[in-house]
Amino acid sequence: MRFDVLTLFPDIFQGYFTQSLLKLAIDRSLVQINVWNIRDWAKGKHKVVDDRPFGGGPGMVLMPEPVLDAIEAIQSKAEPGAQLVMLTPGGERLTQNIVKELATHKRLMLLCGRYEGFDERIRLSLKPREISIGDFVCNGGEVPAMVIIDTVIRWIPGVLGDEQSLTEESHCEPGRLEYPQYTRPRVFRGMEVPDILLGGNHEAIAKWRAEQSDLRSKK
Repeated sequence: MRFDVLTLFPDIFQGYFTQSLLKLAIDRSLVQINVWNIRDWAKGKHKVVDDRPFGGGPGMVLMPEPVLDAIEAIQSKAEPGAQLVMLTPGGERLTQNIVKELATHKRLMLLCGRYEGFDERIRLSLKPREISIGDFVCNGGEVPAMVIIDTVIRWIPGVLGDEQSLTEESHCEPGRLEYPQYTRPRVFRGMEVPDILLGGNHEAIAKWRAEQSDLRSKK
């Protein structure tokens, strides 16, 4: 799967790409990630990408020309065309079902905003899929883009060591949370691992886990 990330701060992503499952997925060619600096498509000596909002108000707004030029140029660099995702507080809230749907695409283009956001004509021209990671505001779209990548790659075959992890973890069913997990030591600060997990009765363990999942989910 290919990700194209458009941002004004490409260096934010460098450490993220070199760690954990994502690094392994990249090394094994299961995932390809390209980060593009929107400023490279800005015109003039100073490569200006933003300006003050019409009507007044605080902050700066991302101008439509460099953003549209960047997207159009990058879309043409590979087939198939990418599903364009705009990271914005006004988008639909990210859920596991949306993640699974995004993972069906061969290519995702993630557009990261900054400052006071995008000139409205960017949204009207491109008609992107608008996604929010929650009812709060980040400094920019870079962290939300990492969230999209981190959640989507789990659904790419071969990325996880054990595919069963996808079927038992929280939110695989809407509103359902995973059961509690334990490992060594058996006793820690007076807290003991439940006896049922130590007896080797897999049917009883499965029943206990289902009950615990129900309790957590209802609570």
